[in-house]
Amino acid sequence: MRIEDASHPQVSLHLGDSLEKYGEWPTPTAIVSDGPYGLAKFPGEPNGVESLAEWYAPHIAEWSKKASADTTLWFWCSELAWAEVHQVLKLHGWKYRAAHIWDKGIGHVAGNCNGDTIRGFPVVTEICVQYVREVQLRDYDGKPCSIKEWLRSEWQRSGLPLYKTNEACGVKNAATRKYFTQCDLWYFPPPEKMEMLAKYANANGLDTDRPYFSLDGKTHLTARKWERMRAKWNHVHGITNVWQEPAVRGKERIIRKGMQSLHANQKPLRLMERIIGASTDPGDVVWEPFGGLCSATVASLRMGRQCYASELIPEYFDAASERINAIYQELPLYERKRNS
Repeated sequence: MRIEDASHPQVSLHLGDSLEKYGEWPTPTAIVSDGPYGLAKFPGEPNGVESLAEWYAPHIAEWSKKASADTTLWFWCSELAWAEVHQVLKLHGWKYRAAHIWDKGIGHVAGNCNGDTIRGFPVVTEICVQYVREVQLRDYDGKPCSIKEWLRSEWQRSGLPLYKTNEACGVKNAATRKYFTQCDLWYFPPPEKMEMLAKYANANGLDTDRPYFSLDGKTHLTARKWERMRAKWNHVHGITNVWQEPAVRGKERIIRKGMQSLHANQKPLRLMERIIGASTDPGDVVWEPFGGLCSATVASLRMGRQCYASELIPEYFDAASERINAIYQELPLYERKRNS
């Protein structure tokens, strides 16, 4: 008997449409979207990219409702499919950060390419596009503004001269030059410097009925609160936006009876671990709304994240459940107890 909602202490897996679950899932630190490419591979998927924007629109709207300033979206797709969906993402406040190219290598088409009929170079790539939230705040008068504009307006409201921002941060001139400039050289203030700025303005600025640099208009700003005002990023040197990784083979590949691949486009765990590690920390929440074989969820579980996934096709759901069960049993006993 199939259970339509399978769960472990770190994982919640739903059989059905993710639109049914977004309202119940907690705010994500990362969303890994590996949905339709316009190839009609699963029930309800458009056959062609022309209607993809319409298909994704309700999902993107729900992501935007639940996401926070520190949420990163990883959008897997083909180049043309991404081009169709980008404007919908932009409309809902998602800001393009970078496009990452998955190069599967010549082995992906070796022996399976007819040079007389292909009429173009063989395609061995997919893309994974990184988006973050376009954060808007409100100034003292209630007018929407960017973080850059808000910083300047809050300091001006304090009545303090601009050069005092350097004294507040304990630097020679970096605060005025980087954190309060309005040009393209603007730099997001580090959390500890932002807390220093807020304390200085509140101690030395004009009397006010609203704390300076308060995000909610009531409470004082802390480094921890400010840190969550942009997407997380855990940098690893030596990794670029071109990912040379062969398509999944060997033990990692999920096979049907008869030695046929269960899922034609199973993503490598290595790539899923890369994006999850870059944009989340242990204990953070990861969404995988179009689970397939739930490679992002498996990677998240192995890395100590909380995972929320959904899958429409029962056969994929069953295989994903088996993968998750196997990974969970491999976790050290002390870690399973800790997460229980």
